[in-house]
Amino acid sequence: MRLKEEQVGRLAETILEKLTASGLITLKKERGLLLAGIRAAITADLKGEENLERDAEKLLDQTLSAMGGKADIDRHRMLKMIKDKLAKERKIVL
Repeated sequence: MRLKEEQVGRLAETILEKLTASGLITLKKERGLLLAGIRAAITADLKGEENLERDAEKLLDQTLSAMGGKADIDRHRMLKMIKDKLAKERKIVL
């Protein structure tokens, strides 16, 4: 899923607010530093998912071309299966 920088920022703020409000964390560093770290973690996760999607598409195209481009295969279903397998191998939670 592609999120805009503004959306990532709002998500990071919401996460930090809910964690502090619930008492799960106490701020020991400047709020801005914590938000930057959360934003970086979210962005890294999104990039990992984008890479996974790209690799799954590439593998699907290679598989279909090796099979002679059979049209009777549900491309969407096959792509999901490949993504799930790659995610498991890479230990990525979708």
